[in-house]
Amino acid sequence: MPPPIGGKIGIPWPAMRVLHTSDWHVGRTFHGRDLLAEQETVLSGLADLVDTERVDALVVSGDLYDRAVPSAEAVDTCARVLRRIADAGAQIVITPGNHDSAPRLGAFAAFARAGGLHLRTAIANLHEPVLLEDAHGPVAFYGIPYLEPEVARHALGDPELRGHAAVLGEAMRRIKTDLDTRKTRSVVLAHAFVIGGETSDSERTIAVGGVPHVPGSLFDGIDYAALGHLHGPQTLAEHLRYSGSPMAYSFSEARHRKSVWLVELDKHGLAGVERRELPVPRVLGTLRGHLADLLTDPAHESEIDKFLSIELTDQVRPIDAMRRLRERFPHALHMDWLPEGGRPRVRRYSETVKGRTDEEVACCFVEDTRNSPPTDTERALLREALAAVAGKERE
Repeated sequence: MPPPIGGKIGIPWPAMRVLHTSDWHVGRTFHGRDLLAEQETVLSGLADLVDTERVDALVVSGDLYDRAVPSAEAVDTCARVLRRIADAGAQIVITPGNHDSAPRLGAFAAFARAGGLHLRTAIANLHEPVLLEDAHGPVAFYGIPYLEPEVARHALGDPELRGHAAVLGEAMRRIKTDLDTRKTRSVVLAHAFVIGGETSDSERTIAVGGVPHVPGSLFDGIDYAALGHLHGPQTLAEHLRYSGSPMAYSFSEARHRKSVWLVELDKHGLAGVERRELPVPRVLGTLRGHLADLLTDPAHESEIDKFLSIELTDQVRPIDAMRRLRERFPHALHMDWLPEGGRPRVRRYSETVKGRTDEEVACCFVEDTRNSPPTDTERALLREALAAVAGKERE
C-alpha cells in the first residue's frame, strides 16, 4: 500500500483531494485535424492543478485513448502527461472505456503500480480496490471498465446476465460486498451511460448489447462515483457526476465549459465538490452566409483563429469553396451547403435516366449537385468525356 497521502508539503490536510477526469481520447482527430499538440497542452495543465490544489489522486474514468491500438505518438504524449501528473504528487487511477483496449492498457499494471499509476482493467477483479491512505485511514478506489454486456457476463461468470444494467448491477453488487468488509470511504470509477445524462455528437454509441442506459441508483451507498463516457460535465446527484472530456471533440460541444471536478473526502465521506475549468486551446465557432460575404465582411475578423464549422447559403453551390474559405479562415474544418429555401429536390434514379441521353443524365447530375445547370463550357467538357468513354468501350 502506498504511504499516507494528503498534506504533501508536511502540513496536515483535513480531506483527501481527488481530481475527477475522463474521456481524454488521446490521439483523436477533429474533422481530420491532428489534436495531439492541443491535447498535451490541456492535459499537462492537470499537473498544474495537482500542484496548486494539493491533489492527492487523479482518476481517469475511461477512454484514455481514442483507439484500441493508439499510435506511437499518442502513447508518447500520454506517457509524458501522466509522468508530469505523477511528478506533481498525485497517485493516478485509470479504468478503460469503450474506446480503449483493456488488455493493452493493463498489460504492465503490476509494474506501473510501483510508480503510482494504478490501472484497473480486469473485469473479474473490479471488486479489488486501490487503497490510498490519508490521515483518516484508507479510501477504496474501485475501477469498473466499460462493460460490453456479451463480454462482461462471461468475465463475471454469470452467463444469465443480459444488458448494460444487469452487468453493471452485478459489478456494483460485488463492489458493495467488498466495501462492507472494509467499512471505509469509497470512490467508484465507471464508464457508462447513466439515465439523465446528456449526450453530444462526439461519443461513440454503446447501444450494442441492448439499451445502453443504467440507473443512477446503482451507485447509492458510494461516497463518490466518477463517471466517464459522456463528454459534457454534468451533475446527476451530488455524489454522481460526469467530468466530461477535457477538450471539445464535436461542434455540438461549443458551449461546454470544459472542466474537471475537485472532490474532497473528509473522515465522514464526501465533503464537497468544486469545478475547475480547463484552458481552451482553440475556441469553436460557426458561421453562416453567402461565400462572398464570409470572405469580405470585416465583422467576421474575430472568427479567424477559431476552429470553424461553416454553412454556405448561396443558391448555387460555390466552386472550390473550402479552399477559398481557408484563405481567410485557416482553421475552418467543416462546411455544409444549405441554400436558402432548401436544397434542390434530388430526383430518383428512374426519373433521372428514363428517356434521357448520357449527356442529359450527366448534365442532370451537375444540376442536382449544385443547384445550377452546367455552362456551355462544362457541357462541352462532358461531351468530350462521354465520347472518350464510348471510344474505349468500342476498342
